[in-house]
Amino acid sequence: MDHVVLKDLMPGDAGWLVEQHALVYTQEEGFDASFEGLVAQIVGTFIQNHDSSCERGWIAWAGAQRVGCIFCVKDSDQVAKLRLFLTIPSARGTGLGQMLLSECMGWARARGYGAMRLWTHESHIAACALYARNGWRCTQSQAVTAFGRPLVSQIWEVQL
Repeated sequence: MDHVVLKDLMPGDAGWLVEQHALVYTQEEGFDASFEGLVAQIVGTFIQNHDSSCERGWIAWAGAQRVGCIFCVKDSDQVAKLRLFLTIPSARGTGLGQMLLSECMGWARARGYGAMRLWTHESHIAACALYARNGWRCTQSQAVTAFGRPLVSQIWEVQL
C-alpha cells in the first residue's frame, strides 16, 4: 500500500478502532455486540494501563484515512501478545497486513521478547495464512460459542 504511515495510538483513535472492529466483524463474521464490548474493554485497558517500554499500539494511516491497526502487549516477561490486528476491507491485498505484522514482531523482538502469542478464530483464513507465512503456528484449537455464533478458537505462537 502506497504512502502508509504507522503512528502510535493517539486521542480519537480508540473510537475508530472499536467501531471498525464492530463493523467488520458484524458484516463478515456475523458477530454480535458482545464482540464490540470486548474490543472496547481491551482498548480501554491498554489506554489506562499500558507500559510504553514494553507495549505499543499502531494505527496505519493512508493520507488522512485510518486503514489498519495492531497492538503488542506484555503477556509475560518473555512473551508478547499480538492484539487488535485489523485492516479495513478496502486496504486488504495491498501488503498492509504484512507491514503491520512485521512492524509488531520486529518491535517485540527489539524489546527482548522471545516469543509472541495471539488469539484468533479459524474463520479468519487470510489472517491465519499470513501468520503461517511469518513462522507462526497454531498451538491450540477448540470449538466454542462466542459472539453469538459457533466458532473455532485458536491460539497461535511464534518464536522471535
